[in-house]
Amino acid sequence: MLLIYKICLIIIQDNKNSGIFEVNYYHSTIMKKLSVLLAGLGMAAILCSSCSNGPKLTMSGLDPAAFDTVINEKPIQLYTLKNANGMEVCITNFGGRVVSLLVPDKDGNPQDVVLGFDNIRQYADTVNSPSDFGAAIGRYANRIKDGKLNIDGQTIQLPKNNFGHCLHGGPSGWQYQVYEANQPSENMLQLTLKSPDGDNNFPGNVVATVTYTVTNDNGLDIAYTATTDKKTVINMTNHSYFNLNGDPNVNIENHLLQLNAYIYTPSDATYMTTGDTVWVKGTPMDFLELTEVGKNVNNFDYKPIKNANGFDHNWCLASYANGKGNDKLVSCTLYSPVTGIKMDVYTNEPGVQVYTGNFLDGTLKGKKGITYQKRAGICLETQKYPDSPNKKGWPSAYLSPGEKYYSHCLYKFSVAK
Repeated sequence: MLLIYKICLIIIQDNKNSGIFEVNYYHSTIMKKLSVLLAGLGMAAILCSSCSNGPKLTMSGLDPAAFDTVINEKPIQLYTLKNANGMEVCITNFGGRVVSLLVPDKDGNPQDVVLGFDNIRQYADTVNSPSDFGAAIGRYANRIKDGKLNIDGQTIQLPKNNFGHCLHGGPSGWQYQVYEANQPSENMLQLTLKSPDGDNNFPGNVVATVTYTVTNDNGLDIAYTATTDKKTVINMTNHSYFNLNGDPNVNIENHLLQLNAYIYTPSDATYMTTGDTVWVKGTPMDFLELTEVGKNVNNFDYKPIKNANGFDHNWCLASYANGKGNDKLVSCTLYSPVTGIKMDVYTNEPGVQVYTGNFLDGTLKGKKGITYQKRAGICLETQKYPDSPNKKGWPSAYLSPGEKYYSHCLYKFSVAK
């Protein structure tokens, strides 16, 4: 029956150019076609009986059928990862996006701590409601100045999609592409993307893999790998918007944040790093101790914060030294006093981009019908520094044939009463 379902799905797709359509309508259409088809086999009654029981939802309340579709002739599904402690992570292979992340709070109640949508239509609508919520970003997370790369003396012009710069791999970055999915176990999902030479003008045929693992100690472990047949640049990250309050109506200004970083990289009014590194001590950028995000996020007397309308900056992690990161050390900690949920971040990357949802403006309606207002979520994106390929002395983002790109990030959850 599943095979017949997928055949019907392919037959009735009528918008192959954009790959965007009303999922619930088509799902209903398919079920009607199945009823007709199976009636001759004496199975229609069975099918209608199973439908009458209603959709089988995830623990976080998502309907997997709302994600079951085809985009660019490739199948999309919602995958659910679990552990024995009640942690659940739901991921779609459209952009490798984390759709929900359920962890227990201080009272043992499950809380969904990431922003997102409850259907594929909103994720795939790159015209009316484009978003990077929860996505596996590539080829190059963050910005490349003027969209220009220089590789072995050759200047490569990338698309400009943000204040004259190339942001998150361009307008059709990997967050808007379909990964091939393989789920070998209940707690692991492997997503693979084959990016052709010239994809958004980036050189090299690249094969990238993102492996999500829900660990027994309530961690979401993310491992990125990539290979290329031409010298190129790779910088992958996860773009989840976290809200540990468990309720996006309560913004993240009450969260406590700690960053193991003594310096950060300031940006200009176009959000591009200047090439300087500045000590955080004595500035509103100091998060060496647990500090309330709201203490300085609106301190527009400080020019870097005014330029970004909040925090949207890269901090240089002290856990990275001598060209190598130590992913056994905590690089960041985020804590909600409302739920008691704490998230520790571990990475082998040199930097983390902290973004406080400065551009959320109430136009996006997310899961459970909640409208996402400014500061509804905070991103902690482990990464190479922005525009590293054009900044001398910064950690290299280049990848050559025969080399293997590897990036690791662990979001580990616990409670602190």
